[in-house]
Amino acid sequence: MADRPNYITPAGLAVMRARYQQLFGTDRPQLVEVISWAAGNGDRSENGDYVYGRKKLREIDRELGWLAKRMKAAQVVDPAQQPDRGRVHFGATVKIVDEQDRERVLTLVGEDETDSSAGRISWRSPLAWALRGAAVGDSRRVELPGGACEYEVLAISYPDAHEVAALSAT
Repeated sequence: MADRPNYITPAGLAVMRARYQQLFGTDRPQLVEVISWAAGNGDRSENGDYVYGRKKLREIDRELGWLAKRMKAAQVVDPAQQPDRGRVHFGATVKIVDEQDRERVLTLVGEDETDSSAGRISWRSPLAWALRGAAVGDSRRVELPGGACEYEVLAISYPDAHEVAALSAT
């Protein structure tokens, strides 16, 4: 995984930074305070606050380490700066239709930003891989776990610079 770039949108990086700040600046200090209080209550082996607090602290530290590595390796790609807006590239929002006339709207994002219920799929997924480089009207066949499926690209859009700035600020 270290040899592959960790592409991410500006909004995705902002979400990661916010999560890191929440954990490091708020959650961890509060938990350390609870653990210190619990440690002062005597026998630590049967002290639920202390045992649970230490376990939770390890989980937070593990997540902080993971976030720090992912943010360090992140290569921010701003979809608003995409010069070729007529083709599907990283950050594109694509409206597609399958063979049964079911329409879907998908956005190709970095691996750390995926949320299939919101239509954000990894740019490395089989469907995104098949759609990359496609233009409106192109059909692409993709091998999915349930079998092969054909998709037609109905529309392609990219966010404008104002949208990206607003999403990055939140």
